[in-house]
Parts: sequence; C-alpha cells; structure tokens
Amino acid sequence: MTELHDLDAHEQAALLRDREITSAELVRHHLDRIDAQNDELGAFITVTADQAIEAAGRADTLLAAGDAPPFCGVPTAIKDLTATAGIRTTLGSRLLAEQIPETDAHVVTRARDAGFISLGKTNTPEFGLSSFTDNDLIGPALTPWDTTRNAGGSSGGAAAAVSARMVPLALGSDGGGSIRIPASSCGIFGFKPSRGVVGVGPDGVQWNGLAIDGALSRTVRDAAALLDIIAGPMPGDSRVAPPPAEPYREQARRDPGRLRIARWSSPYLDFAGSSPEAIAAWERAGALLSAAGHEIVDIDNPWTPELEPQFNIVWSAGMAAAPIPAEADPLLRPTTRYWRERGGRASAPELAAALGFLELTTRATLASLEQFDLFLTPTLALPPQPTEWFTGPEDPVEIHRRELLYTPFTALMNMSGQPAASLPVHVSDEGLPIGAMLAAHPGRDGLLLAVCAQLEQAFRTDPGR
Repeated sequence: MTELHDLDAHEQAALLRDREITSAELVRHHLDRIDAQNDELGAFITVTADQAIEAAGRADTLLAAGDAPPFCGVPTAIKDLTATAGIRTTLGSRLLAEQIPETDAHVVTRARDAGFISLGKTNTPEFGLSSFTDNDLIGPALTPWDTTRNAGGSSGGAAAAVSARMVPLALGSDGGGSIRIPASSCGIFGFKPSRGVVGVGPDGVQWNGLAIDGALSRTVRDAAALLDIIAGPMPGDSRVAPPPAEPYREQARRDPGRLRIARWSSPYLDFAGSSPEAIAAWERAGALLSAAGHEIVDIDNPWTPELEPQFNIVWSAGMAAAPIPAEADPLLRPTTRYWRERGGRASAPELAAALGFLELTTRATLASLEQFDLFLTPTLALPPQPTEWFTGPEDPVEIHRRELLYTPFTALMNMSGQPAASLPVHVSDEGLPIGAMLAAHPGRDGLLLAVCAQLEQAFRTDPGR
C-alpha cells in the first residue's frame, strides 16, 4: 500500500477532493515525519505546526463545501529567505534570528491562495550566499541519501524536506544554482524559471536579474503546476517575461517533437573538472534523450571564464549593500563578511561594467547557440560533499574555490536568464544521487518542462537505472 507521503501533490490533492482523507490527517502525517527526521536532517529552521493544523481545519471546511482551490489542504514549505507575515524569517543568520515580517512575499500569498499549507521555514545558509547549507542557527541541512553529506544550497532545507517526504514539494529560490544544486544532491527535481517569469512583488528587488523563485519537487508535473501558481508580474516589476500561451502544466504534457540538444561536460573554469559520477549522469541523460528521438550534438563549452569574476562583482555588491551596521559584523559568518568586504571594494563604474559584461556576453553566447533547442550538462561537477569539506578551510577564498569546484555549471543560467532544471537521473556506486541539468533559451520554460517530463518517464522505465 502506498504511503501518503509517497504521493505527489497532485495525488494528495485528488485524495482530498474525493474526501478519502482530510487535510488535518494529511498535515499531521507530514508533521509527524518532520518531528521524526528534522533533528538529523536539519531541513527546517522553524516548524509552524499550530498554524498548519489551523489552516488544515479551514481547508477541510472548504473541501466539504466543494468550493476549494486546486491544492487545498496539501502541505508545502517556504524557504527561510522568503518573507512570511507573522512567522520568523531568519535568512539563515543569527543577526535576524527573531525577525518577523509584517507581510508575505507574493509567492507565499499565491501558494496559499492555491490551497497549499506551509508546515514551516526551510534551512538556508546565511543570506543564501553559499552553494551548501549551513548556518549558526541550527547547523547544516543534510541529504537524506547520506547524512554525512550536505544537502547543497542555498535551498538545501527545502530539497532535504522534499527528498525525505516531509512535504511533497517546496518553494525555493535560485540566484546561482540554489534550486538545482540541492535538487541534485537530494535526488529530486528542481526548476529555475526564465528571468521575469515570476515577479518579486512590492518588497523584492530585481536590480541584477540573477535570482528567481521556483520549485523543488519529486515530479515534473508538480513543479509545472507550482510555476503556474507563482508565475506572473507584480506591480512595479522591472523585468517581466511574456505570459505563456497556455499553462505550464499543460505544456509539460505536450510531445516536444524532435529537438536538437547541444551538450558539453567540461566546466567553463579551467581549474574545475567533472567527476566520473557527474559524467555518468550526463551520459545517462544524453542516452535517454537520444532514445526519445532527439538529436544530441557534442560541442565545446561555449561560455567564457571571464564571466566568473564579473559575476562575483555583481554577487558581492548585493551583499555589500545590505543595511547591516558595522557593529553587527561579529554576528556574521566569516564567508558573509568576506562577500561584504569584497563587494565594498567595487566602485560604481566597476559594478556597471560587470553588469554590462554579463548581459552582452550571455546575449552573444545565446545568439551563437540559436541552432539548438536545449542544452545538457552535469548539474554539479562533484557528488554531494560533507559539510566539513566546504567549511574546513579558515580562508573564505579557499571555501569559495571549493564551491566553484563543486558547482561550475549552474550560475551561468542565472547570468543569462535561461530556464534550467536538474533531473535525478543517476545514483553513484556509493548510493549518492547525481543530477543532470537541462536548459533552454529564455522564455522556453514550457518546452523545457515538456522534455523534462519526457526524460522523467524515460528514466522511470529505463532498464539500466
């Protein structure tokens, strides 16, 4: 008999609509799983059990009346970088350990309006700065596949929660790979939309265009449905993508036809290299896509390493601009202080030049790739690593170098604004999940979801898995 927590959000919603289970029962079931596993995995910073149980009661009333939104009563979770009214939002920092926002981020409002019930705030590194999840509040988030290894970052808590079946899907955000990195490390699906698809709302800022909200889930259809819910502009948004011709969930069901898919496995950074496990996942994904009828074309990595230092100027400038008083510095982690100091060294002309370089270079690279529909790479260059592998060095520069060794592929899609997804297509000989990354041209989110769904089905039925 299938357990409730093994069902995806669509299946749970169907049970609720058919009154085969109540939301109160479903929410309590998942809260019990959080209670049993969270101390070990570090998935949640804050668990909102009382609020969730109250919301489940209201959901059951709506369901009984037959006038409920599509995912009424289904559990989810919110990354602790995302504001939630009346619920503490720490951003993974001791400095904000008791911060309680007055308003919700708009993606939280939209998820709640669709009927989802949040069970709490998921773990994230301080200010979401790292590609691994660890902080001074509760410590690291760990992958359920091997609790000696980090879940990845910065949506590591969300990925661990979905992988451990604490919730069927969760909201995350991605400014340099922060959805796709932990999705790969936790063996689930992670989707970063195109720039401008999801608005930031009245309290968000889009000045650099790097970060966007997206989904972590166990099925492509759940991610597509969540994207339908959170997509769309908000008043004042400076970056707005055209609306989709039809819902993303419908596009994910379409036959994408025969596509040309370019692939490469070498990082764009000379000092990084892809591990045998990363190559194996990439090869498995390529073979499945070829078997599905697509044309796979091997090309050299088209991205220039000159992007990395310019990205770092933009990335660190955002941290340097944060309104943190100097006397609060001792409360920050060394890597956070490093990024603040590094960002403070950049002049306004240097920041403007870096932004221009990212835009012009990625635009030219994408134009040179117009003959291809999709792009296949490893998600990560290395398997999930122990937290100590990242945090062991005292020098923040060395910590950053190790992060680049771990994830030299994902941030490129944030620089270019492309939609990108990590798919769980391989398990290493050590039993670790290894993802492959598919990306499309900006605005082709629906096409990418359709191929992800095709690859998901192919992987499930692949005799070599």
